[in-house]
Amino acid sequence: MATFRFRLQTILRLRENERDERRRELAQALQAKEVLEEYERRTAAEWESLNIRLRDCSRAGEVQVDLMLNLRRYQMTVAAQREALKQQMAQVEEEIERRRERLAESDRQVRVLELLRERQFEQYRREEDRLETKMLDEVGSRGAVSEVDP
Repeated sequence: MATFRFRLQTILRLRENERDERRRELAQALQAKEVLEEYERRTAAEWESLNIRLRDCSRAGEVQVDLMLNLRRYQMTVAAQREALKQQMAQVEEEIERRRERLAESDRQVRVLELLRERQFEQYRREEDRLETKMLDEVGSRGAVSEVDP
């Protein structure tokens, strides 16, 4: 009896490789998001630290103008960094969504081929079972005929 061979196996393998590549791309985008989130946590902590230092400077009896000016300048720099970070985060979120959609499409393509392979295998098994039953019926009928002949 012939063994089952899925004729689209090469295409299935290519689609699986493509899906795996899409997974890696999504993982990279998610990793980039984690890096940005960590940077956001650090800049938020820096922002809070600057606010505390500015409050402390203004409470002291003697106002240190140079220190306050430097802190304000640095605070503006941190604010600009945080704003740029928000924009980067939005871009990364959009990219993550695009990559998720591409991965979902790749998953669908693989699943379609897997379902086709399963259906073809079931059809192959039914045909093999039918041929085996036919062969057994012939062997059985020959045996019955040979018992009648002697």
